[in-house]
Amino acid sequence: MPTSQFGTTIFDQLQPGGAAARAARSPFDACQVGVVLRAVLFVHAVLGVALSFFAQGAEDWLMHLAYGAAVALPATLLWLVLCCALKRVLTQASDAMQWVAAVSLGALCGAYGWWQVGLVGLPLTQTVSALAPLLAGAALAAMIFYALKLRSSSQLPAATRARLAELQSRIRPHFLFNTLNTAIALVRVDPARAESVLEDLSELFRVALIDTGRAVALSEEVDLAQRYLAIEQIRFGTRLKVEWDLDPGASEVRVPPLILQPLVENAVRHGVEPSPEGGVVRIRTQVRGSLAVVSVTNTLPPPDSPVAPGHGMALRNVKERLRLMHDVSAQFAAGPENGTWRVHIAVPLKS
Repeated sequence: MPTSQFGTTIFDQLQPGGAAARAARSPFDACQVGVVLRAVLFVHAVLGVALSFFAQGAEDWLMHLAYGAAVALPATLLWLVLCCALKRVLTQASDAMQWVAAVSLGALCGAYGWWQVGLVGLPLTQTVSALAPLLAGAALAAMIFYALKLRSSSQLPAATRARLAELQSRIRPHFLFNTLNTAIALVRVDPARAESVLEDLSELFRVALIDTGRAVALSEEVDLAQRYLAIEQIRFGTRLKVEWDLDPGASEVRVPPLILQPLVENAVRHGVEPSPEGGVVRIRTQVRGSLAVVSVTNTLPPPDSPVAPGHGMALRNVKERLRLMHDVSAQFAAGPENGTWRVHIAVPLKS
């Protein structure tokens, strides 16, 4: 790849208006479980605090909170659903129009909640002005939308920091030197294999240094991990045994980039490399209900093997990028299991 093209691509992504910035999350991305839970809890917390100023006691406060929740809950959920459904359209609007849309939808949803309780004749509609739910809906919508905007704008720096830290821990100099030395040794005896090694190495660096923070298909991550393991297979020979169990149904699920390769590298570095007999790395993907599950398992070296202590940086970065993309919908666990070390990831099939 020409140096000028390489440099332009990197700087384009790191600039505020570059490709990575364009991939930032929409402020109307209210479809995630974590956003819904936080919005509902926030609205009811504000409602509870406001009611405490004029409630005559705990019993009176609970009664008014129940009445208020009858308005607030359907109104909040409707606002979130509308934001989610209109996300593509509203994201294209100017910043001012986004605010107008968010606040107007809040007032509309507040009126909807008020209309619902009016149908069943709750006492609340007889003691409070109909203007109150309009103003409250608009104000609360403005606060939630402001929080969503902060969330969307802060994701890019967080993702960039995670990527840079992960690059420092993942592209280790001795891996690069070992790969180049392997390719040099193969040039005369097996030129085709040497070319394959360099192609795999080139692809690893292309993804690591050029890919943006956009989501990628799990199949792309599997391909990248296979390239990495193909390089290590030449270096370790029969000491490294790799087992794949891939479910085609999980291949198109969207995941953060560079989510799988650091895990297989950890498996090789801490499970296979220190063991004189080598070890086994197993990668499995499968669909379980509404989730795509990925697991990376490696055998552990003997207790007396000289194992370099890990810092857990790769695991932390993987977990952080999953949280940034899928919030509380993603699952992550890592630890010993039946004499092996296993990393477990689960993400929604549909984001």
